[in-house]
Amino acid sequence: MTTQDSAKPAWPAMTIADAHAFLTAPGIMFEMEEAVVHGHKIRVWKNAPPTIRDAFLIGRAHGDKTFLVLDEDRATFESFARAAITFAHDLIAQGVTKGDRVAIIMRNLPEWPVAFYGAALTGAIITPLNAWWTGEELEYGLQDSGAKIAVMDAGLYARLKDHLPNCKALERIYVARLGDAGDASVLKFEDVVGKVNDWKTLPNKPLPDVALDTDDDATIFYTSGTTGKPKGALGTHRNMMSNIMASGISGARTFMRRGEMPPMPDPTLPQKGTLLSVPFFHATGCHAIMSPSLFAGAKIVMMHKWDAELAMQLIERERLTGAGGVPTIAWQLIEHPNRAKYDLSSLEGVSYGGAPSAPELVRKIREAFPKSQAGNGWGMTETSATFTHHAGEDYEHRPSSCGPAIPVCELKVVDPEGRTLGVNEVGELCGRGPNVVKGYWNKPEATADTFRDGWVHTGDLARIDEEGFCFIIDRAKDMLIRGGENIYCVEVENVLYEHPAIMDAAIVAVPHRTLGEEAGAVVYLKPGMTASEDEIRQFVGAKLAAFKVPVKVVFWQETLPRNANGKILKVELKKVFAEA
Repeated sequence: MTTQDSAKPAWPAMTIADAHAFLTAPGIMFEMEEAVVHGHKIRVWKNAPPTIRDAFLIGRAHGDKTFLVLDEDRATFESFARAAITFAHDLIAQGVTKGDRVAIIMRNLPEWPVAFYGAALTGAIITPLNAWWTGEELEYGLQDSGAKIAVMDAGLYARLKDHLPNCKALERIYVARLGDAGDASVLKFEDVVGKVNDWKTLPNKPLPDVALDTDDDATIFYTSGTTGKPKGALGTHRNMMSNIMASGISGARTFMRRGEMPPMPDPTLPQKGTLLSVPFFHATGCHAIMSPSLFAGAKIVMMHKWDAELAMQLIERERLTGAGGVPTIAWQLIEHPNRAKYDLSSLEGVSYGGAPSAPELVRKIREAFPKSQAGNGWGMTETSATFTHHAGEDYEHRPSSCGPAIPVCELKVVDPEGRTLGVNEVGELCGRGPNVVKGYWNKPEATADTFRDGWVHTGDLARIDEEGFCFIIDRAKDMLIRGGENIYCVEVENVLYEHPAIMDAAIVAVPHRTLGEEAGAVVYLKPGMTASEDEIRQFVGAKLAAFKVPVKVVFWQETLPRNANGKILKVELKKVFAEA
């Protein structure tokens, strides 16, 4: 007789390579094949929907299940589909044809997916612009893309109104939730499709008759623009559809690694649902959340602004199975003093990215939400979101990794001369696969510099271990050099996150007259916790070489500032040290 411990299979029960081989074999949902895309032979998903329209139709089949929720607004999959088709026909009536750019400038509202899929059904290139941008920045996005149509909410319209005369290509503006304000120069979105809760009464119109191909241009997502002007990443239908398969295979791989068969879909189980805390206009929100949710029949619950207690109320009320965004959000849920007041037992996954996280966060998530597992991953605008994914026991065993590449994707690291490096050697991270975009909109030089022979050169410094797990070391351009010694910011940040009092942390360069630069730390402490500058410096010094220890620690009074992608705005943090 064996004990319970001895009967438990050792981890892992199956290698990554064997799990991927099993899950992508002929006849399996995640089967792969080869295809020539933009002149390069790559692996692709055989069973992915060919176009955004195909995924839209699959989503519509979920019928009367709830799809979109914001406060008291609720839309089913069918009512959403009718609104999108109605909007598509109106766009065509306005003269929109295949290849025209339709810009969406809107915070997270139910109207956002309607505008996105409505434009996709016309064959237009959907161009989401960052709703956090200033009027001047939005003007740049409209001018650079040459958008013919813009769809925005009332707040963004007010921000942009004085800039619109400078956008010469713009022919029609739709404004959602404008209320009773009169403005003859725009068309109220509700006058076309009605209000959210009335979409179910819309007539059942046929789909527009537009020929679409899997490698047609479909989207332009602008990079975060932390240096220089943002660049528009030109994506195809194939790029976006690859995320649908990527979101499914990671969970299945976790079961295989555990020595278990992935469960078959069970339509009798409660509906899955996600609390959306990232913007739709970001590749993660659009490609990695909205698109897979539509495909799988999962509910999306939106918030106007992040608030941890409201988030817990929504998780309880809507019985949501997924939440996350950046690590700070996970910490705020775990550490909230009122967490025990809410029934959060429906949570199955808490996923995040965009910033390093303390290794203990994985364990804390399991303790706080016993039915859930932590997950993270790596991707960028140029990879249409998900490129690697990490979850379950794999994440617990390698908490500083972002996981292995999904099976259709390939990773490598190269030296400055472009030579491929070996296992665990640090170099620039490069990737290729069906989710890598074609290039940058109207920027041939930037395209040639970043996309070479089918590989996207990311600018990230990374290493890949013997099993294919990727470890992001740092952004190449943000690496510090102190007196000739390289300091990888992420390495120091990971140590800071191990400190029991630190919730949020960043390392930035502090100028030095003779050494060039040194490491400075900005930290945000967990509520109710205290720590001194000397204590933190000693903590880091016990784990890292002396030259890597921050020369100064600044205590921030709230979570660190981030851009729409969830990345910490280190340019803002550097100002603290410059002023000092």
